[in-house]
Amino acid sequence: MSYALSGPIVFVIDDQKAVRDALREMLSVFGFSVETYESADNFLAAMRNPQVGCIVADVRLPGTDGIALVLARRKIGLPVVLISGHADVPMAVAGIKAGAEDFIEKPIDDARLVAAINRGLTRIFSEQNMQQSLAALSAQFARLTPRQVEIFDLVVQGFTSQAIAAKLAISTRTVESYRTQVMEKMQAESVAVLVRQAIRLGRIAP
Repeated sequence: MSYALSGPIVFVIDDQKAVRDALREMLSVFGFSVETYESADNFLAAMRNPQVGCIVADVRLPGTDGIALVLARRKIGLPVVLISGHADVPMAVAGIKAGAEDFIEKPIDDARLVAAINRGLTRIFSEQNMQQSLAALSAQFARLTPRQVEIFDLVVQGFTSQAIAAKLAISTRTVESYRTQVMEKMQAESVAVLVRQAIRLGRIAP
C-alpha cells in the first residue's frame, strides 16, 4: 500500500468493507488522504514511522480492538477516533478514558468526525512543534561552556551579578561579560526569557 508524503493521512480501520469505502469517500471530499485497513493488526504491520495523521477505528475489531489501539497510541504516535455501531456507554467511557479523541456512534455524523480528526491533528502538530522547539533550545544550551552554565543557573535562580561574583570569586565585570554571552547564545532578550527557558529545560522548577 502506498504512503502519501504530503500532508496527514487518515487511517480508517473497520472490518466492514462498506464502512471503509463510505468513510474513504466522505473524508476524501473533505480533502483528507485516506488509507483503509480491515483490522488493527494489518494496520500495525503495515505502519511505517514516522507517520503524521489520525486513526479512525471501529471499537470492535478482530484481534487488536479499538481500545487496545488507543492504549498503544503513545507508541504509535497518532491520535485515535473510535467509532461503533453499538450504543455501548461503558465502552465509550473506556475509550475516552484510554485517550481516544472521540467516540462516535454509527451512522457517522460527518461534521463530528471531521471535527474530531482536526482536533487530533491540531494536537499532534502542536506537540511536534513543542518537541522541535525544545530540541532547538536544548541545542542552544549544549553550546554553553561549563562556566556559562554556572552563570546561567545562578542568574535564573535570582542571583545578582555582584552575588554571583562573590560566589564564584571572580569580578563583577567578568560575570557581566559571561551573562552577555549566555543571553546571546540562548537568544534571550531578558532574564525573564532566560528563566522560562530554564523551566523548559528542567534546570529549575516552575
